[in-house]
Amino acid sequence: MKSADAFPGRSDAIEVIQRELTAFARRARGRAAELHPELSLVASSILDLVIERNGCLASDLAGHFHLDKSTVSRQVAALERDGYLAREVDPANRRNLVLHATAEGRRVARAAARNRSAAFSERFADWDDADVERLAAYLVRYNAADEG
Repeated sequence: MKSADAFPGRSDAIEVIQRELTAFARRARGRAAELHPELSLVASSILDLVIERNGCLASDLAGHFHLDKSTVSRQVAALERDGYLAREVDPANRRNLVLHATAEGRRVARAAARNRSAAFSERFADWDDADVERLAAYLVRYNAADEG
């Protein structure tokens, strides 16, 4: 079936995209516990971003994920309590505390990433490389709209 047949109009296609992304997000939350029982989806995302940025402020996390500061505060506190994050005084501005992943946090994040990678590889096993690359490019483009 050609995409013109499947989605007769732009609004129909956008409705399908919204529905499918919502289903994806709900399933991702549910699968997060299966893929790594030590980390929720939000906690895993926070830990991954702190590692990716080699440290950041809690306010940066809230802005990046469009989360309320209190939500980030609770998640960061849990990650600290579990020994995955630590706060350090920012040498550039001593009033700020920069979050850094601990060695244990990096270990847990690597394990979670391996599990996620295996799950995604399995999901895309019957997709050809071009389709996977197109989806990757479209998702980058879609998410870039939030960064701009």
